Order: sequence, then structure tokens, then C-alpha cells
Amino acid sequence: MPRVSDKSKVIYLLLLLVFIVGVFVAWIDHIGLIDISRTLGGVYSQEPESVLEARGDEPSLVAREEFEQQKVKLQERIEELDRREAKLVEGEKSFDAEREKLREMKKGLELEKKKLAIEKNRYKGYAKNVRVLAQKIESIQPQKAVEIMVKWEDSLIIDVLRQIDSNAEEAGRSSITSYLISLMPGNKASRIMYLMTQI
Repeated sequence: MPRVSDKSKVIYLLLLLVFIVGVFVAWIDHIGLIDISRTLGGVYSQEPESVLEARGDEPSLVAREEFEQQKVKLQERIEELDRREAKLVEGEKSFDAEREKLREMKKGLELEKKKLAIEKNRYKGYAKNVRVLAQKIESIQPQKAVEIMVKWEDSLIIDVLRQIDSNAEEAGRSSITSYLISLMPGNKASRIMYLMTQI
């Protein structure tokens, strides 16, 4: 068997080492730890990057157009949201104004309710007084009754006379109101008779 010289062994070892290093570098490039084509400055051929995907360069016309379209859409969306917000604010103001109106109306109604309650109580007292006065007028002599009545206001005289009519109707007897009016002075009697037909 021929003897291999030391020089040949060194060459074979160097070749083996270069092969192992090449395989190792190719494997590292394959799994993505390094980029040999970039590192070696284009030893391996590679397709140039497309204009749309190019990094570190001005964006392409298509990319710019798409960006402008997105910007326009975004601006339109912002304007639409601003309009909606303005409508909501206006609606809230209108709602607040209506609520304030309703609150004022409620206060007014409460005040009217109180006034009506006072008037009702006053009327109850007034109606009771009219009934009492009618009974007193009926219980005294007609001439004295007229002397008292002519000093009253016309509205009170009319209410008392009507109460006397009501009392007579309930009791089933004739009323003395016509007789009482006939005893009054001429002007007063005419006025009372006129007002009783009008009120």
C-alpha cells in the first residue's frame, strides 16, 4: 500500500475542513441565522426586491396612492364622527331645554294646585257661610232681613237668595226670594234681578 505523504494529508484535511465549514455555513443560512448572499456581497444570485417591497427606499406610486386613499377615507370618517357628535350635543341641549321647560311647567302646576286647594278651602268656608246666612235670613222678619242684606255685596246677596231657593226646594215649600227682592229699594231690586239672570 502506497504511503500518503504528509503534504497530501494536509491538503485532504484542508479540503475536508473547507467542506465541513461550507456545509455548516449553508445549514446556518438555510435555517435563517445568517444571510450569505448579503454577507458575501451577491455571490449567490437572488431576485431583486419588488418596488412595492423595497426597503429603505421611497414608497412606490401605488403605495402612495393607497396611502392617500386611506387618508381621505380616514378624514371623511373623522368628519362624519364630528357631525354625529355635533348632532348629539345639539340633541342633548334640546333635551335639557325641554326638561327644564317640563320642570317649570311642573312647578307651575304645583303652584296652581296649591292655589286651587286654597280656593277650594276658601269656597268651602264661603259656601258654609252662605248656608248659615240663608238660614238666618229665613228665620227673621223679611223687612229686617232686607235691611241687613242691602248692606252686602251684590254677589253675596245673590248667593244667599239662591241658597234660600235651594233650601225651599229641598223642604218642598215655596221660596221667599221674590218677596225679599220686592222689599228692596227699586234700584237695588232691579240690579239683583238682572244679575241673577246673568250669573
